[in-house]
Amino acid sequence: MALNARSDVADALDDDLYASFDLASPIPRYRFPGTEIEPRRAAAMVEDQLVLDGNARLNLATFCTTWIEPEVTDLLARCFDKNMVDKDEYPQTAELENRCVRMLADLWHAPDSADSIGTSTTGSSEAAMLGGLAAKWRWRKARAAAGQDTTRPNLVCGSVQVCWEKFGRYFDVELRQAPMTAQTFTLTPGQVLERCDENTIAVVVTFGQTYTGLFEDVEAISAALDDLQARTGLDVPIHVDAASGGFLAPFTRPDLVWDFRLPRVKSINASGHKTGLAPIGVGWGLWRDRADLPEELVFQVSYLGGNSPTFNLNYSRPAAQVIAQYYQFLRLGREGYQRVQGRLYDSAALIAETVAAMGPFRLIHRGDPADGIAAVSWRLHPDADTPWNLYDLADRMRTRGWLVPAYSLPTRLEDLSIQRVLLRHGFSEELARLFLTDLQTNVDALNAHPPSTSMAEDEAGTSSHTGKPGSA
Repeated sequence: MALNARSDVADALDDDLYASFDLASPIPRYRFPGTEIEPRRAAAMVEDQLVLDGNARLNLATFCTTWIEPEVTDLLARCFDKNMVDKDEYPQTAELENRCVRMLADLWHAPDSADSIGTSTTGSSEAAMLGGLAAKWRWRKARAAAGQDTTRPNLVCGSVQVCWEKFGRYFDVELRQAPMTAQTFTLTPGQVLERCDENTIAVVVTFGQTYTGLFEDVEAISAALDDLQARTGLDVPIHVDAASGGFLAPFTRPDLVWDFRLPRVKSINASGHKTGLAPIGVGWGLWRDRADLPEELVFQVSYLGGNSPTFNLNYSRPAAQVIAQYYQFLRLGREGYQRVQGRLYDSAALIAETVAAMGPFRLIHRGDPADGIAAVSWRLHPDADTPWNLYDLADRMRTRGWLVPAYSLPTRLEDLSIQRVLLRHGFSEELARLFLTDLQTNVDALNAHPPSTSMAEDEAGTSSHTGKPGSA
């Protein structure tokens, strides 16, 4: 007969994960745990916390990738230990980053893509700040050489993603932000010319606006600055914030001129983990040619072995996402990206047409690839007499798992609230139809059963259930 110690019996009873002592006790929250526990129990504790998160596939607020192929998941798992900055230890990973930069230089029509200069980053916000820093250094160097004051740099832009507000504050640059208007919603050439002077380090043109999804007209603004230089001698460069549009227009509207085909465009940032289709954690910053990136900003680091140049705000960072980006370039090529992005615009067109037909809405961006990114944004029609607002609708949509942000627009349009959906890889036409069915159902429900108190904006200009749009 087998003999069993009492402790063996207790261990056997604990074989059921949720009958274990560890999961029957409150888990540590704000004090560092004192003891260790079995791996699967620790994993179960974490997983139980995460089930309260929303479904990323139904998050129509985020710009970021929420669906990847299994091959990408495998690559991430195999490369999690690679450090992107350690180019001596991981030379082939560094080579893959190099290839991505060259491919993007080719995609964005750099004069000499084989000799272009750029870097991967943790996201487009970091890449944007690097573009701003390069512009500030170029301006300061030119002013100093001419014996002029270098203490009052400014940056001209429209209603931008928060990274540019951070840039101005962190790096002591005046942000000359043109207010959004209900006529265009985007930065205009006239607004740019009103704000440029000898202290302007660059004009940021947003190619895929966070608030509405619309493209700002890079070509028209460049032409206005050309005219300004011809009249005054003032030479103001352009940085294009193509966080989302940089991976859309080259495949869906290649005739749209916004990139290095315009000589005034000196740098571009884009987000690999948005419409670049890579997993979260990679962005790209490119310069027109090597002279546009001041050498003083590039550090030569030798203590990891070899001699590695680096121009980033971060240092150690994961290489796996860069490798995954290279995989996507190889996997899809121009043809694949065109098909993937084209499908997103097809879904956007379906949503725009259906939302417009519902009655109470007025479209701002219809998801037309000539006008903006694969997104649809709308407001309540001024004549709509609804007993609810967009915040109420956003709250109702959450009951089915949909996150459809409602938010107020920036300065001078604070009283105008809009709603926006972003279409991403993995959002099929069937999902679009399910979304539209739920949207109509909730509009009907709100009309039939108006909220006793309509959700209002708080003092910060946001609902308690939704936030102002970011680049997340």
